[in-house]
Amino acid sequence: MMQRFGLLFSGVIVLLILAFFAQPLTAGTALPKALIKIEPARNAPGLRLANTDGAVTDLRDLRGSWVMVHFWASWCGPCRKEIPAIQRMVKQLAPKDIKLVMVNTAEKEDDVISFLFGAAPDLDTLMDSDGVVTNLWQPRGLPSSFFVDPDGMIRYLALGGRPWDTKPYLAFIRSLASR
Repeated sequence: MMQRFGLLFSGVIVLLILAFFAQPLTAGTALPKALIKIEPARNAPGLRLANTDGAVTDLRDLRGSWVMVHFWASWCGPCRKEIPAIQRMVKQLAPKDIKLVMVNTAEKEDDVISFLFGAAPDLDTLMDSDGVVTNLWQPRGLPSSFFVDPDGMIRYLALGGRPWDTKPYLAFIRSLASR
C-alpha cells in the first residue's frame, strides 16, 4: 500500500513539474520541447569576439534586444545538422524578433569557412579560437543555445540540436520580442 502511494505521489510530482514548464510564455505560446527556463535568471558572461572578417561583436552592444547565443563546432554531428535549420530560422524572423550570435568553439578559421559555405552561406559566426569565451559560458555540450534578455540576463537554454525553423520554436522566439 505504501509503495503504491509512493508511486502515485511521484507521478503527481512529475506531472506538476511538467505542467510548470509547459506554462504559456504569452497567449497560446508554449515553451518548446527540451528548452530549459533558467530560474533564477543569471547575468550573461562577457562575450567580445571577431568574426572571420575581423568585425568584432560585443554582447553588451546588443542590450535592449533578445539575443540567441549559439555555441557550435563543425566537427559536431548535431551542430552540422542544426546549422541549416538556423539559417532557415533567420530567414523567417524579423530583425526585431531576436539577434543571433553564433560562436564557433576552438576551430581553425578555414574549417569553419569551408563548412558554412556549404551548409549555411548566409550565416556569420564569431571565432572563439582559444576557447576562452566558451569556457566562460560553460555550455554542457555542443550545440548549446542561450537566450539572453534585453537586460543581459540568461533566461533560457537549449542543449543539443533543435529544429529552430519549425513552428513551435519560431513561435517561442517571436513571443520573446513581445515581452
